[in-house]
Amino acid sequence: MISRRATLPLLAGIPTIRAIAQPQAGSSVAAQAKPETRLLLGGDVMLTRFVGRLARQQQDPAWSFRSIAPVFAAADIAFVNLESPFSDHGSPTEKGMIFKAAPDMIAGLELAGIDVASTANNHVRDSDSYGVEFTIDWLNRHGIAAVGTGKTADEAHAGVVIARNGVRFGFLGYTYDQANGLRTDVDDRIAAMDLDRMRRDVASILTRADAVIVSMHAGWEYNPRPNKQQIDFAHAAIDAGAAVVAGHHPHVVQPWEHRGAGVIFYSLGNLVFDQFQRVETQHGILGEMIFSGNKMVRAGTIPVDIIGTVPRVAPVKTPAGPIKSPGGAGGAASPPGR
Repeated sequence: MISRRATLPLLAGIPTIRAIAQPQAGSSVAAQAKPETRLLLGGDVMLTRFVGRLARQQQDPAWSFRSIAPVFAAADIAFVNLESPFSDHGSPTEKGMIFKAAPDMIAGLELAGIDVASTANNHVRDSDSYGVEFTIDWLNRHGIAAVGTGKTADEAHAGVVIARNGVRFGFLGYTYDQANGLRTDVDDRIAAMDLDRMRRDVASILTRADAVIVSMHAGWEYNPRPNKQQIDFAHAAIDAGAAVVAGHHPHVVQPWEHRGAGVIFYSLGNLVFDQFQRVETQHGILGEMIFSGNKMVRAGTIPVDIIGTVPRVAPVKTPAGPIKSPGGAGGAASPPGR
């Protein structure tokens, strides 16, 4: 795995929504300055279908991460949404909308130094109950924490806490759907987007963490604007005390905004995926936050182009900026998606 401390410096030219004045070098304030911690958030990662086939052709299960891995590895904490469960039962899926990734495809997440993966999404049960638990165990075995799912309902809602530079960062994950059109029952080991339960979860993890990041799998696919469910849930999470909301599922980039002291990325878009039919699904963003102690002092986005399932940092053209209000959103629920 690439060392986080020995690779890339902080990328320049990244737009920020807030910049706190830095103390003069040599001042007593500067001498007492807290170390900065950099978090990087990526969107949808799907490690089967053509992504897996191409990796096998290259004889390299980490193929799709080769270009972007140093960018993630340079962060103190790296997060993605894992859209495809792992399973060692049967063969990986080659086509269709039911996902199952070969276990060796975890090599890409390892190469990038991913610390946390949301497993709460509409594909979480694609490999049945066995796949839910196998994915949690397989991630943990490779040093990656799963959020939004657990061996029990309590574990799914407990979240995980990762310490960096003396600061404890808590992660929680939620999904609008767990069935993918396949199930009629509800598995309580998968955290659903219930506002009251989420508020209780945030309050609980704040007893163990200094800053909280909430993962939100929701929205209308291919729609560039967040819907009412996304906005209500994200606003409620920030108002409950979360510092960041990381959204995914629409497979396209949606706006981001500053709310109070927090930041909401409504949809980070794709990161590793094989959706070639639409131009907009071949672009994504990475959400970046800089914390000084437990306070977020800067935030912005890094644009990503996806070329043949391989994400690369894109040339910065007109950087996306914060928005006052998402606006123009309607509807309370997301339709079944992919």
